[in-house]
Amino acid sequence: MKPLVTDALWERLEPLLPTPPKRRFRFPGRKPIDYRKILTGILFVLKTGMAWDDLPAELGCGCGKTCRHYLRLWHQAGVWRQLHALLLAELNSENQIDWQRALIDASFAKAPEGGEDTGPNPTDRSKSGSKHHIMTDAHGIPLSATVTAANVNDVTQALPVLIAMDPVGGKPGPKRQLPERLQGDRGYDSEPLRLLLRWLGVTPVLAERNTEHGSGLGVFRWFVERTISWLHSFGRLRRRLDRLTDVQEAFLRLACALICLRILEP
Repeated sequence: MKPLVTDALWERLEPLLPTPPKRRFRFPGRKPIDYRKILTGILFVLKTGMAWDDLPAELGCGCGKTCRHYLRLWHQAGVWRQLHALLLAELNSENQIDWQRALIDASFAKAPEGGEDTGPNPTDRSKSGSKHHIMTDAHGIPLSATVTAANVNDVTQALPVLIAMDPVGGKPGPKRQLPERLQGDRGYDSEPLRLLLRWLGVTPVLAERNTEHGSGLGVFRWFVERTISWLHSFGRLRRRLDRLTDVQEAFLRLACALICLRILEP
């Protein structure tokens, strides 16, 4: 059985983790749990979607409260962002990222417990939910992702998602900061947005309302929808149980990194 924390993942993540605090010589207290086991617990919750309190003791990763604490701690330290950027740089060095076109879309996640950045879902009888805004390259590699309430309009988040992408290295010269084009469906139809994108040097390819039927993404829509499907294969992104936004953001960023690693090492 393949372990949740593979050697390929651990080799990239371990150098990014903060150094554990030194234990006192006298009264050192309980020996801390190994970070790799804590990551196992985090991935188990992310993939299964179970509650933290239901984390099986047989995994040896401590209680759910401990795993949740480290998920937030490492998120605040920028670990998941650095891991995602590292994997994107590896993909870029192998010419696997197509910068000629970026695709943007959004998807809903149920949030029955409510919490920060949740709101009435307009497509699900106003039930509480959040929205994941995703930007991928032309082949569906996740470049950036953010979390908002479910009732936030997509067009208002196009620029935040674009800016949220960290500069991508992996090749000689300056790091890549922006794609050449940004393509979105009718939910992103906005002249002010087009002006802002052109000012940033990005060509807008945004479908216009009141035109012929279709998403406006053409055959490219399949790639971003596939990436959204990959993200929602993680139970904790399909159904949000955490009330704090930073926990959901941590899960989303970690899931993007895992998808990048899957593409690198299938």
